[in-house]
Amino acid sequence: MKLFSNVKGDLFGGVTAGIVALPLALAFGIQAFGAVEGGASLGAYVGLTGAMLLGFFAALFGGTHSQISGPTGPMTVITATLVGGVAGTATGGNFSTVLITMALAAIFCGLFQILFGLIKIGKYVRYIPYPVLSGFMSGIGVIIILQQLYPLVGGSGSGSMVDQLAGLPAALGATNVTALLLGLGTVAIIYLFPLITKKVPSTLVALIVMTVVSLFCDLPKEFIIGEIPSGLPMPFFASDNVPDLGIDWGAAIIAAIIPGLTLAGLGSIDTLLTSVVADNITKTKHNSNRELIGQGIGNAVAGLFCGLPGAGATMRTVVNVKSGGRTQLSGMVHALLLLAIMLGLGSVVKYVPLSVLAGILLTVGWGIIDFKGFKDLPKIPRADAVVLIVVFLVTVFVDLLTAVGIGMVIACVLFMKRASDLVEGGYSSQELTNFDKESPWDDEHGMPDTVAHKIYVQRLNGPIFFGTINKFKEVMQTVPADAKIVIIRMRLVSFMDQSGLYAMEESIKDIQSRGAQVLMTIIQPQPMYMLKNMKLIPEVVPEDHTFKTFEECTDYLRNQLNQ
Repeated sequence: MKLFSNVKGDLFGGVTAGIVALPLALAFGIQAFGAVEGGASLGAYVGLTGAMLLGFFAALFGGTHSQISGPTGPMTVITATLVGGVAGTATGGNFSTVLITMALAAIFCGLFQILFGLIKIGKYVRYIPYPVLSGFMSGIGVIIILQQLYPLVGGSGSGSMVDQLAGLPAALGATNVTALLLGLGTVAIIYLFPLITKKVPSTLVALIVMTVVSLFCDLPKEFIIGEIPSGLPMPFFASDNVPDLGIDWGAAIIAAIIPGLTLAGLGSIDTLLTSVVADNITKTKHNSNRELIGQGIGNAVAGLFCGLPGAGATMRTVVNVKSGGRTQLSGMVHALLLLAIMLGLGSVVKYVPLSVLAGILLTVGWGIIDFKGFKDLPKIPRADAVVLIVVFLVTVFVDLLTAVGIGMVIACVLFMKRASDLVEGGYSSQELTNFDKESPWDDEHGMPDTVAHKIYVQRLNGPIFFGTINKFKEVMQTVPADAKIVIIRMRLVSFMDQSGLYAMEESIKDIQSRGAQVLMTIIQPQPMYMLKNMKLIPEVVPEDHTFKTFEECTDYLRNQLNQ
């Protein structure tokens, strides 16, 4: 779609996404710099700068037309770890060094992402198993919630999660009731306001309403953001925000490289998953490697101007698309709105209470946790359950870098193990990655003409697991939009893991949402166990719509269509 082919929709989508992005940019920035003395005002500035610059350049150069980019929960947690730990201890810890190290990490993040795009690494994201992503993202959600409990009650906390958990009872014992009520009121508005209307973002309503209420509460200065720098952002080497306090540039660069690589890896995964969400809504197909290059340029520029690194943001992207955004113009409009806010509303933003932003982030953390994955733990294969729990615990109680490493190692081991098992079971390498969707099988030649022209047969060839779900999704998208009856043939599907099951559920629900009836035939024992154990049969596909033979299925259809 061309840049100016949907101007009205893009303008409205971009403005709406920008309004949603404002409170999140402030909150994520303050979370990242919470361990720095006076970090609230600096964090607000850094968050807005990152959202504005990344949002503009990722939209301009990226490969997902409707995507909105900016600071996200996972990226902010890693940045906060860098700011509070690595930068604060290994490089001297003064104000300027902390900011410079964060900026360098964002630049390295961008450069690594550009490299990922140039060497076409985007396609390999499909090989990360669902349990790894689920455990990692849920761990990040828990970290965000634990970190925000301190500002929610009017306190401050830093250090590892173990340290923060140990200090939580003391912080709760010194609760500031006013701050707590403002934070809880924010959470209540975010969840309850959509019951009135969804046309206005509830996070923005909560931010405005609770900030106005706080003006009558006489909050101490340390409970609000405070003055934030105004004017156009400047490069870090020319910024008044970075006074020369004897920065050790060599130590800062060394401290920023590994976090930069971690940010690049996580940001790439986060972004491309959001790109898939955008594709599903808009029925388009993104260019994953171009998207990585666009994200890399955006993060590098954001780092150059002391902005917070980020990624494709799912909620903001969905808001943009639902509001009419379809091209890169919507992402650029969203960024320009944030720039206008930076230039004109800095004197107003300073009154926002930290507990209100904590309330906003509590809802973000809650939304990141994969409750579906945890609920299904007793039902999924034991290996998947162990992977999810291990990655989750390492993310929360060790560190994100270790969790990323362990998750990728587990992904490689699982892929080799399952591919080996399937090959030994008689499947060729081609059968592991392809699904037959063209030639009718032998038992289909006897299908009566009265039935054949009214249905679409989708034939699946090979196991459906994390290594093949991308191809599986592509094949399922070939089902005609006007099909009224879809038969999914699973005779050659011998295995299905948690990733494959969720992909199957999503595809079936998408077909059913168009008004089509879904039937399934010849399901082998392991896939049948997974489908029944996870309640996909009968809650999504009724049990009387599953058949042991294709002949039974056609007899059912003949009787149904003749009624």
